[in-house]
Amino acid sequence: MDLTGKVAVVTGSGRGLGLAYATELARHGAAVVVNDVDPAVAEAAVASITAAGGTAVAEVVAVGSSEAAQALVDRAVAEFGRLDVLVNNAGILRDTTLWKMTDEQFDAVLTTHLRGTFTCTRAAAVRMREQGEGGRIICIGSPTGQVGNFGQTNYAAAKAGIVGMVRTWAMELARAEITVNAVVPVAATAMTETVPFLKPYVDALAAGDPLPAYARQELGFGSPEDAAGLVAFLASDAAAGITGQAVGIGGDRLALWTHPTEVVVEFADGTGWSPDAIADVWPQRFAAAHQTVGQQLPEPPQ
Repeated sequence: MDLTGKVAVVTGSGRGLGLAYATELARHGAAVVVNDVDPAVAEAAVASITAAGGTAVAEVVAVGSSEAAQALVDRAVAEFGRLDVLVNNAGILRDTTLWKMTDEQFDAVLTTHLRGTFTCTRAAAVRMREQGEGGRIICIGSPTGQVGNFGQTNYAAAKAGIVGMVRTWAMELARAEITVNAVVPVAATAMTETVPFLKPYVDALAAGDPLPAYARQELGFGSPEDAAGLVAFLASDAAAGITGQAVGIGGDRLALWTHPTEVVVEFADGTGWSPDAIADVWPQRFAAAHQTVGQQLPEPPQ
């Protein structure tokens, strides 16, 4: 998977999944603009990439505003002459239940995740279209955006919105040969270390212990590095025909998420649906097809 000559911007890449993505892209030959809000973290990430033989520079900026997005694109062009790949990874958490969530907690998460993905993609798309040589835009979703999660109103809204934008941008940018896809990762990061059912596996990875097959396959959970190969693949020429997709990755598990789709359809007889008519038909035709919410965990091995 040769990315030599490609230039990538990876937002929120000072640590965790973002650093794994940036490191993997550089390992395959791409020059990378690393981004973080902490200068020391960003420079440490650059140092680790260059020490391994890669090429990287740091751009310290808080993702969200149009100005921050343009600064990232401008840095890539100033340092390396072009932009070929954008990975929208930057994110924060402000978890709490609906009735306790403040406007500030809601807005902060949507600003970084949703608005930041929009502003960075817009700036990157303008540059890629000007170059006229196509491009790769990779946005980071979450299982929470697909199925919901307790205490994550803001995060679920942002991640679901990102996948919706990916579907739209895949159509809008197709003529320019710019692919747009969403990666839905599950890995041991600061964002998953507080999830109770994942804690034993987070602790095992931190201790350097191997994960059981149940964690790596059934839960699709592993290290950030386990999720990085998908990003390098989607950034490559081999993925030229893939766009508008939401792809799950974690541990040993690779999965393609489907669209939300109708599972039961009934028709009224030319009169529309009254409340009483819906009440009559629902138990027989719809109740058995109610959809689950939250992640449905497989039974662990006995």
